[in-house]
Amino acid sequence: MQTPPPPSITPRQMNLLRVVTSMAWSDGHLAEEEIDVMLDELTRLFVTGTQQEQVRQELREYMIQNIPLEELIPKLETPEERELVLTLGYKVIKSSARTADEPDINADEAAAYAKLVQLLNLPEETVQRVEVALSSQPQHQSGLIEDLTQKLKNFLNTN
Repeated sequence: MQTPPPPSITPRQMNLLRVVTSMAWSDGHLAEEEIDVMLDELTRLFVTGTQQEQVRQELREYMIQNIPLEELIPKLETPEERELVLTLGYKVIKSSARTADEPDINADEAAAYAKLVQLLNLPEETVQRVEVALSSQPQHQSGLIEDLTQKLKNFLNTN
């Protein structure tokens, strides 16, 4: 598979998008519905006007790639980006149960999250603070995407 040309978003936005997408892939499944919702929200966040459809298609091509975290994490520039990725990654895997009988975080997701934590190399107290804060929040898929979008928007506007 040939890598498509980079989308018309900033490299920083791309790094964040790719890490979160990688976590969404951790169970080996990324549903078309999930992709569509993420594309709608992220396209509105990253661009305005006539470029939206072009960027949407560019992002789709990148979202369907399952890029290893080892390639993505070193591209994060600041501790704030790393903490944001930890937060978003935890939310993504915590919300991915597809049936009522499935645990919130399955074995594949738990392994991917452990790898993410190791690669991010954040202080243990930061990891615990994020997990405790997010464990008490119920999360539904549509609310997750809106929350992820808001967190990314706030981060990109302040950094």
